[in-house]
Amino acid sequence: MSARVKIRERLGDAEIAEVLGLVEAATEADGVRPLNEHVMLHMRYGGDPQARSLLLYDDAALAGYAHVDPTDEVEGPSTELVIHPAHRHRGHGAHLLRSVLELTDGRLRLWAHGDHAGAEALAARFGFERVRSLWQMRRSLFAPVDPETLPDGVRLRTFVPGEDEEAWLKVNAAAFAHHPEQGAWTLDDLLRREREPWFDPEGFFLAFRGDKLAGFHWTKIHGSSEHGHEPLGEVYVVGVDPSQQGTGLGRTLTLTGLSHLRTRGLAQAMLYVDEANTAAIRLYESLGFARWDVDVMYAIV
Repeated sequence: MSARVKIRERLGDAEIAEVLGLVEAATEADGVRPLNEHVMLHMRYGGDPQARSLLLYDDAALAGYAHVDPTDEVEGPSTELVIHPAHRHRGHGAHLLRSVLELTDGRLRLWAHGDHAGAEALAARFGFERVRSLWQMRRSLFAPVDPETLPDGVRLRTFVPGEDEEAWLKVNAAAFAHHPEQGAWTLDDLLRREREPWFDPEGFFLAFRGDKLAGFHWTKIHGSSEHGHEPLGEVYVVGVDPSQQGTGLGRTLTLTGLSHLRTRGLAQAMLYVDEANTAAIRLYESLGFARWDVDVMYAIV
C-alpha cells in the first residue's frame, strides 16, 4: 500500500472536486451521505480556521477524506471520514484515522453515518466506544397531516431574509442552549445556508407572540441528485423559545411545516433527533414518524 496523507487548512477547487466525487461514490455504495451539511458547507465556503481536511491518496488516486472540526474545547474535536468504495479493505480507514488521532493528540469524537458494521469495527479497533446516537425518522406525506391550531395570541408568517436573522439567531441559541452543534450557530452560518440552492423562505415559518419571536420551523427539500431517490422533505429545524415551551407551539409548528411539504407534492418527510431526547421522539412518533436510520458518535471514554 503506497498511501500518503496530506493535511490542508483550505481545499483548492481541484481538491474539492475530488472530494465531492468521492462523497458521491460512497453515497451511491452505502445509501447514506458520509459527510454532514456542516462539513460540506465548510468545504465550499470555509469556516473555523482551526478545522483541517485530511486527504489520503493511494498513488495518485484520492482514496479517503477526513474533516476535523475543533467543535468543543472540553469534549475535544469531532471528525467524519470516508473511504472511496474502490479503495476499501486495504487498511486505508485505519491509516486515515491514525493520522487524525496524531493531529488531535488522541482527543477525538468520531461520527459514523448509517451505523455501518465497518465503521463500528474500525472504531472498536482504536478503542472507541459508542457514546451518542442520532436518529433519522421518516413519515409518509401521503398520510394525512392533522390541522394545526395556533395557541392564543400567536401569529404565523414566513421568514424575511435581511430582516429576521437577528431575532432567529437569538431564539435558536436559547432553544438549543444545550445542543453544541445547533445552538452555537452564528450569522455567517445562517447566511451560508441562505445562499444554498435549496433555501426557500416560503418554507421557513416564524411564530410571534406580540412582536417577540416565539418559535420557528425551517423546512428543507433535498433534491434527487443528493439522495439518489425522489425529492425528500425535511423538518430541518424546529425551535421554541424556552418561555413558550409547554404551550403546544412546537407541535403546531411541526404540523405547519409538514403541511407545507405536503403541498409540494413530496412523498416523504424526514428529520433528525437525538436518541436521548425521548420527549421529542414521542412527539414525532405521535405525528407518524418512525425510526429510519441512525448516525453514531464514537469516543474514547
